[in-house]
Amino acid sequence: MITDDLTALLALGSIALFVVGLKRLSRVRTARSGNALMASGMLLAVVITLLEIGLVDYRWIIGGLLIGAAIGVLIVVRAQATQMPEIVARFNGFGGAASALVALSLFWAEVVEPTGETTAAAALGNAAATTLVLSVLIGSVTLSGSILAELKLRGTIEGTPQIPVRAVLMAVLALGGIALGATAVFGIDDPATAAALVVGLVVASVLAGLVLVLPIGGADMPVVISLLNSMSGLAAAATGFALSNQLLIIAGTIVGAAGLILTQIMCVAMNRSLLNVLIGGYGGEATEHGEYEGVVSADAESAAMVLEAAQSVIIVPGYGLAAARAQNAVYEVAQALRKQGTQVRFAIHPVAGRMPGHMNVVLSEAEVPYELLFEMSEINQDFSQTDVAIVVGANDVVNPLANTDPTSPIAGMPILDVENARRVFVIKRSLSPGYAGIKNPLFERDNTVMLYGDAKQMLDDLASELSSNVR
Repeated sequence: MITDDLTALLALGSIALFVVGLKRLSRVRTARSGNALMASGMLLAVVITLLEIGLVDYRWIIGGLLIGAAIGVLIVVRAQATQMPEIVARFNGFGGAASALVALSLFWAEVVEPTGETTAAAALGNAAATTLVLSVLIGSVTLSGSILAELKLRGTIEGTPQIPVRAVLMAVLALGGIALGATAVFGIDDPATAAALVVGLVVASVLAGLVLVLPIGGADMPVVISLLNSMSGLAAAATGFALSNQLLIIAGTIVGAAGLILTQIMCVAMNRSLLNVLIGGYGGEATEHGEYEGVVSADAESAAMVLEAAQSVIIVPGYGLAAARAQNAVYEVAQALRKQGTQVRFAIHPVAGRMPGHMNVVLSEAEVPYELLFEMSEINQDFSQTDVAIVVGANDVVNPLANTDPTSPIAGMPILDVENARRVFVIKRSLSPGYAGIKNPLFERDNTVMLYGDAKQMLDDLASELSSNVR
């Protein structure tokens, strides 16, 4: 047991680590240290909570910390940069599951295990009983939704299967789960019956998570991951209310608020509302996009000759770069260009890749300097003064139809204006459409040249050509 004053002091330190870490996450250069600070804050919060409760044997605390740390390290060390969105989705699910399990254990300890028959509301209080139900509901939805999101990102589940009367089914599951939970904690004093109703709440919540995510296409996964992250924080905050643990309430609220803010940023970046994303069906399968005319292609040698004369180059990475494991190759091209005196910058679209910040993670793996990375809002106006733009594995985020066709699925979505560069090289395996399944007129522009092939191989060839000429 620790004193109240020491608990408050340590809790304040944990909260400070959360706030400072979250602030540092807002910049690429400081994001790594911010992540470490927030992880330290969470570890401190867990230790404080367990010591404050005083009901857990120290051997279990140490064992749990070691096992959890080992699992986390193994997952991340073995993961490639292309798998980061899947890992984030998995961790979101872990967070939701942890909150739901803590709430269920509280229900078991206060209602099922005692011999006397009483309702959870009588044992815990009305507020704690209510938030217990919300914790199980939100945590279970987050768990099943995150598992399904990971499977869709991995390609295990493809397409966007539509569920008949989905809105009605969602309402039935959500309201039915709440009704089961409310009856269990407020209206039933028989422990066995109450436990059965809580199991029903878990089942309904898990199904609701599956119904929520199943019809949502891959193009919307960045938004879904942000939303699930927010839900994991809200589940933790609800658990904090059930336990009367202020530290858990604060930590969960910070995570929930940050996730909601990021979700809104992602929606703005795609010019879509959250409701439109949740309706689903966007970005699942390619649609008929018509034939291309007047497309010009070249090889690495010809492209290198153009790049040698360029004074400024902007590189636009997309998921294709991550899938080809080409981050090191693209940095080699950038280094070769910089050696010849060319200004080189990377333009990062907020929804390029499959999770917020995916391109930053991929490029940081290749140790691309932070000062070379620019957000869309910082660099978009510079394309008109740029000699060459190199698009690597990106499609929808550079598609001019977003600005010219009001009927397009991506109409109004802010894009990187690469078409304004004097010359545009697009590295792509083929003319296949992106997630939106639509034609990209950029490929037909007079100033665009296609470089067909594997992104890593093409970039390796470009780097080789440029390096040989520099020598």
